[in-house]
Amino acid sequence: METALVILSVGLLVFLAHFFSALFQKTRIPDVLPLLLLGFLGGPILHWVTPAAFGKVGGVFTVVALVILLFQSGLGLRPADLKGSFWDGLKLTLFHYLMTMPLVALLARAFLGLTWLEAAVLGSILGGTSSAVVIPMVERIRLGGAAKTSLLLESTFSDVFCIVGTLGLLNAVKGPGLQVGVLTGEALLSFLLAGVIGGACAFLWSLVLGLVHRLENSAFMTPAFVFILYGGVELAGYSGAIAALSFGVVLGNISSLPLLGRWEALRPVTLKGTEKEFFSEIVFLLKTFFFVYIGLSLKLDNLFLFWGGIGFVLFLFALRMAVVWISLSRKASAWDASVAAVMNPKGLAAAVLAGLPLKAGLAGGATIQSVVYAVVLFSIVGSALLVFLLNFSPIRRFYAAFFKGFSQEPGP
Repeated sequence: METALVILSVGLLVFLAHFFSALFQKTRIPDVLPLLLLGFLGGPILHWVTPAAFGKVGGVFTVVALVILLFQSGLGLRPADLKGSFWDGLKLTLFHYLMTMPLVALLARAFLGLTWLEAAVLGSILGGTSSAVVIPMVERIRLGGAAKTSLLLESTFSDVFCIVGTLGLLNAVKGPGLQVGVLTGEALLSFLLAGVIGGACAFLWSLVLGLVHRLENSAFMTPAFVFILYGGVELAGYSGAIAALSFGVVLGNISSLPLLGRWEALRPVTLKGTEKEFFSEIVFLLKTFFFVYIGLSLKLDNLFLFWGGIGFVLFLFALRMAVVWISLSRKASAWDASVAAVMNPKGLAAAVLAGLPLKAGLAGGATIQSVVYAVVLFSIVGSALLVFLLNFSPIRRFYAAFFKGFSQEPGP
């Protein structure tokens, strides 16, 4: 009976996901919002299912979803988009992290009673955006290519900054203290080496892809290779997420890379159209279950801190407007800047990092974890609702007035 109920639930969830996707196209209500709320209702509220029911598979599933999302996004990036958006994406990442961490730390110190180190850890955890949330949302919104790429790059880069910064702060508890130069060097090394490894592996894979296409039932071979790449890079101590993104970018643009036409011996092959459609279907299914899983993984063990997360989210969205105004190119339209300003969801990286302070023995570890879980929920809900509300005149005029120095090209 339980098995039949699980199968029934999975089928209903897939049908609902398609319904929510169609609803998004008609009403601009992002499909991630009802999926997240479904998980939240079935988990923390009604206790129908808990993350423990998934065992270790649940944590692995979230990483699988992230890897496939990054890989597919990389396939759609073009060199012209990267050239025009790389610095904007990097500036968004840096300004967002460097402004969020100290200001959130001040608030946490003042209102939560955390030590300065604990407050800085909380600020570092909340200093990025979630690629698993941002990517599927921006794919459904009409944005300029440069703005869309900037948001994608920011959501990918920021995970590395948050992880490296948080681990560095936690290590300062046991080690000789905080070493900013070491942390910066580790972040840059993680970016560069992961990107080079991902690009090199994409080129090598393109050389054998022609042989792979001759095999039967080979559609999963490329995703399997991306998983191997991600795992290997992570085990080496670098960013598997950057490697997966770089792999997708190079493989998606392999036919247009310079010099390859001069080497007759090298005949790189890109993915077929049917393979790309197949990956899109995988992404749709993974995204569906990912957001439901995130919803049911949220905790309500401390209601004061849970609802206190609303205050942090409101502050973070106000701060985000300033970050976008400072870092985004004035060539972007006011609509693009407005969308970038509401794209401030926290996700997988924040949820994973939230448990580390408690494991490290920090006295405020439980407080940090509860606040982060609350911010994850409300920031995703906030981003989804604000994307929807941007289609209404009052909210749109408010953001357009704030970004009046940007290009006034009409949005959708």
